[in-house]
Amino acid sequence: MGDTPDHLGHRARLRSRLLEDADGLADYELIEYLLTLAIPRRDTKPLAKALISEFGSMPQLINADPESLRRVDGLSDTAIAALKIVQAASLRSLKGKFRDKPLLSSWDALLDWLRADMGPIDFERVRILYLNSRNMLIRDELASEGSIDQSAIYVREVIKRALELGASAIILVHNHPSGSPEPSRQDIAITREIADVAGKLGITLHDHVVIGGTDYRSFRAMGLL
Repeated sequence: MGDTPDHLGHRARLRSRLLEDADGLADYELIEYLLTLAIPRRDTKPLAKALISEFGSMPQLINADPESLRRVDGLSDTAIAALKIVQAASLRSLKGKFRDKPLLSSWDALLDWLRADMGPIDFERVRILYLNSRNMLIRDELASEGSIDQSAIYVREVIKRALELGASAIILVHNHPSGSPEPSRQDIAITREIADVAGKLGITLHDHVVIGGTDYRSFRAMGLL
């Protein structure tokens, strides 16, 4: 019998390090080991390093859309699915910290989830969080996705959906792919319009949160609501 291939011995050592001290692994090493589960007969270190370099960081890689990932040579759909499992599990874990609690008393947990979900993506996304009278989450809905720096919030659709769900309050969230969370004049105008229309129907707009990378701005905290 021949000697064990070098990458298999390395893989075993990597597994031991992962089980003993996952925090001690570099980002590319975490991706490398994940890829070994999807690509068992290949040395995945070069691919892992190439992916981190291509997408800029592990969060951006995990949040990349499947079509962008498919353009990377050597990355199969099975490997892409492995990356998306990590994304889904991470977001579900973060969301679990506030899912069954009043959102206003779980604000930090909510922000952690929003930044993980919306901070790394390079296109604009708008989410609406619909709350009941106890400020617990009824529904989290994706309102729109747009190209870089362009998305839309339709006042009528937001209010119509709130009435359909019997929501007592809403929170608006969107991201700025530029990385700056500072609200634009258009952001401020549309927020005030939604707050005005919602208020007349007994629905409270608690906040509008703008995510920019790992930072954020709260309209409520800035005195814009």
